[in-house]
Amino acid sequence: MGQRPGTRTAVALTVVGLATVAFGLIYGATGGGLGTSLPPFFAFWDPHVDTYALIGLPVVAISAAAALPLLKGRGNVAGFAAAVFAIALAARLGFSLVRDGADGWYAVFGTSPEAGNEYLPALPALHSLGLREFLDRFAELSPTLPIHPSAHPPGILVLLDVTGIDSAKGFAALVILAGAAAAPLTYALARRAALDELRARAAAVLIAFSPAAMLYGVLSTDAMFATLGLIAACLLVGAGFGSWLLGAVALAVASFFSWALLALGAFAAVFQLLRRGIGTAVGMSVVVGAVLIAAYAALYGAIGFDPIGSIRAAGDAYDLGIANARPYLFWLFGSPVAFAVALGLPTAWYAARALGTADEVAVGLAAIVVVSVLIGLTKAETERIWLFMGPLAAVAAASLVPVRRMPLIVGVLLAQALATQILLDTIW
Repeated sequence: MGQRPGTRTAVALTVVGLATVAFGLIYGATGGGLGTSLPPFFAFWDPHVDTYALIGLPVVAISAAAALPLLKGRGNVAGFAAAVFAIALAARLGFSLVRDGADGWYAVFGTSPEAGNEYLPALPALHSLGLREFLDRFAELSPTLPIHPSAHPPGILVLLDVTGIDSAKGFAALVILAGAAAAPLTYALARRAALDELRARAAAVLIAFSPAAMLYGVLSTDAMFATLGLIAACLLVGAGFGSWLLGAVALAVASFFSWALLALGAFAAVFQLLRRGIGTAVGMSVVVGAVLIAAYAALYGAIGFDPIGSIRAAGDAYDLGIANARPYLFWLFGSPVAFAVALGLPTAWYAARALGTADEVAVGLAAIVVVSVLIGLTKAETERIWLFMGPLAAVAAASLVPVRRMPLIVGVLLAQALATQILLDTIW
């Protein structure tokens, strides 16, 4: 029997991953300064189970049981999309209960020590100036804001102002609902990438039960960013000017929430190059570039928002943070390894195999991962910051995952997620 496609690549990447984890944990345990408690992971040991686990664990188990029949291809697309959204939502909420109880659904935006670094404390500055003046002066105001709004464009603050949301519970509800939508959108991306129905459904289930998505899907705005980025990616991997134009508009909107989502334009360009050739890749890239330039030029002309100054301010905010204590060379490997592990070990394995077969989605993902680590803007915390890349990995993995083994794979994902939730803690 011949070797399964892509196995050599997966084995090689696994060896690199194991070596990185071993070095990080051993060096960190001996007092070496790598910038996190458990390098390459952004977490610390703190075993804990809340009494709400009596509710949370059955909810997660029921969610998993409900997902498995969907993998048989029964029901129409709309029904599947609604079902996998509900399953992802229930799984995330139940998962959060296991450690943090009901308060964990919104504490990071309200009562936890991390709340002061989030977006709600920046709203008074916006309200005192008014939305137009705030956006006009955002680049210069950015250093005075808490770390998260200062390191991102103002999309979240604009959304909160427009919707009138100013409470931790309201903000959490917005983030949780938006984040859960990543599951059906992952299915849509898989179908647009030409995966068959069963494999596309498997991709959605892989992301619904991804440890990173379950852990940060309730606790971080990065879960919302992942959904916004997916909308753009679904359109940009399509064929034809109309799809690219809509995708470019969606990417412009998404980038107003997180500059990192611009990487999805590069992902789509690599995908188009491999799938349809250089002419298509260049054509799509020109459309995206033109729309992005036009959108931000219009925003600058209308209200004075300075995107270049805002990007520089975000870079300054990152440079002034804990990233300075994280050595570049270690995190060159540590960042992608932490992302892959948090994504879910089975998903990471099959995505690595897909890379070895030159799968277009896998290669596109690898390209933006390599660029991200080379420029050094995300040293650690990639379990959270790279949530928007998770669906790409799930789609790549689904191209090779044995669908008949999905019950076992979902079980492994849940075991990993629950072990992480019970044994480790993060500030989110």
